[in-house]
Amino acid sequence: MFRESYPFVEDSFSRFPSQSNIYGLCQAGEQELLAATLKGKVVCFRYQELQHKIRPVAKEVQFTYIPVDAEIVSIDAFNKSPPNRGLVVGITFIKDSGDKATPFLNIYCDYEPGSEFNLDSIAQSCLNLELQFTPFQLYHTEVQCDDRGSETVFLLSGHDQRIHLYKENASLHQFEEQPVEKLFPELQQLPSNVLWLDVLSVAGGRRLSVFGCQNGCVGLALVNQTGPEVLQSWRVQYDSPISTVLLFPMSCQTEHSQTSTDKSVELESYNLLVTSTIETAVVYRGVQEHGMSHPMYLPESDQWDAVLCALVIDLDFDGQKEVLLGTYGQELLCYKFQLLVTGGDGQFHLQWRRSFNSPLLSIIYLDLTGDGVRELAILTLKGLHILQHSLTSTADLVLHRLSHRASTLTAAPEPHSAKAQEVEEEDAPAEKEKCAA
Repeated sequence: MFRESYPFVEDSFSRFPSQSNIYGLCQAGEQELLAATLKGKVVCFRYQELQHKIRPVAKEVQFTYIPVDAEIVSIDAFNKSPPNRGLVVGITFIKDSGDKATPFLNIYCDYEPGSEFNLDSIAQSCLNLELQFTPFQLYHTEVQCDDRGSETVFLLSGHDQRIHLYKENASLHQFEEQPVEKLFPELQQLPSNVLWLDVLSVAGGRRLSVFGCQNGCVGLALVNQTGPEVLQSWRVQYDSPISTVLLFPMSCQTEHSQTSTDKSVELESYNLLVTSTIETAVVYRGVQEHGMSHPMYLPESDQWDAVLCALVIDLDFDGQKEVLLGTYGQELLCYKFQLLVTGGDGQFHLQWRRSFNSPLLSIIYLDLTGDGVRELAILTLKGLHILQHSLTSTADLVLHRLSHRASTLTAAPEPHSAKAQEVEEEDAPAEKEKCAA
């Protein structure tokens, strides 16, 4: 179904020794992925040159202080905000001691000059924190600090209906838990356990924060980062647990205007994608202005069991973003927004779908091969799929756009020459008068 518009070919598949979960995949640096399995193993996936060819390599990373009987819950990684340097990796797991299960958060960071981005060295530099709650999603975001600089912090949701904040203490070379309300006042007094969290910075020193809860509640807030201060907040209730919330900007082209320039007008707004375990996925348009009062439903998104993961990216290089949904029913769905011919807000339609052999857990879009074209990494219950854009169609698109650009540049001098000629004719009388004088 929809095979004619499917833009990818599968480049590789790496089978894992045990299954992962929806929190088990993250990007580490520019061209590496970390995938965590439930049985305590962390695999680094990258492409590297072997025998004069670029080949995929999956290698287990030996992170310290993760017991052999541990069950990894979530993993995340980020590069420190400038001027600081270094890669930080966070891993939550539960150690089963027989009579008692104890949760932990390990934060890995190497402060030795020259080793800040060396994953093998980072894996040996661990801060081990025992938790008093069962962890869920481990998430990172950048915040404005008191000194007007920015810093990246960890946010960890738990079964205690709280979000926990972990911030670096640079003088002690370690991360410490701090009250979340100090930097994120919108993330206190939560109605239920938060399963998914997303934060997006917007213009004017503001941010949008959203959380999706186990009881079906979705909370959205517009926050002034100076202070910080909650400017406005909204909530909506679903009938099933929320699996994903995702904030994203999206521009769309209006119909051609009636002016002489005949150019289309591009409008951009901030939108919110919400998926739940039972109900149809929804995109709320213009949330910064309208909150969650303008929903658009993604048709048939509830036909392949629960939606477990989502991503919003421009897959076909036309400047307009598509919505990708991964389902427990083993389907990858792609939706594209289209304006209605009769006017109005437009709607999303299912552009294509692709079947896999196991449920889809997580999706990341990044340039693994370093060729300038990103790959789609899809974590399933059985392993990691790497999908690449079709080189033939991508090359055809590049040649078409180069040809169009070349024709545009060739045609451009004509009006310029005409204008120059007009200026020359206007200046001619003045030059004659000057010569006569």
